[in-house]
Amino acid sequence: MSDLKKDAESLHKAASALAKAEEHTRKPLHDFKAASHDLSAFGVLGALMSAKDDIQDGMDTIAKLTKDLHKEWEAEAKFMDDVSDAFDVLDVLLSAAARAKKG
Repeated sequence: MSDLKKDAESLHKAASALAKAEEHTRKPLHDFKAASHDLSAFGVLGALMSAKDDIQDGMDTIAKLTKDLHKEWEAEAKFMDDVSDAFDVLDVLLSAAARAKKG
């Protein structure tokens, strides 16, 4: 197996794993978003109540950034798949050229 073929397979495997990364954060992110809107537990701590809005905004920001990160991972995984496919095609072309040279 050529190095390009190995690289293509490695990139494809990494792209598949990266594309599935969101699955591991979906539930925790949902729980985190839900918790950001239910800060009544801080009610007994009067000093923290003044910070409730800041905390909620911060949690919302973290949730948004995580969602953006998921989109970035998805785009990166697609790019890696495209590179893997290009390596596969290049490997076939190089093999064909080598066979033609021998023949």
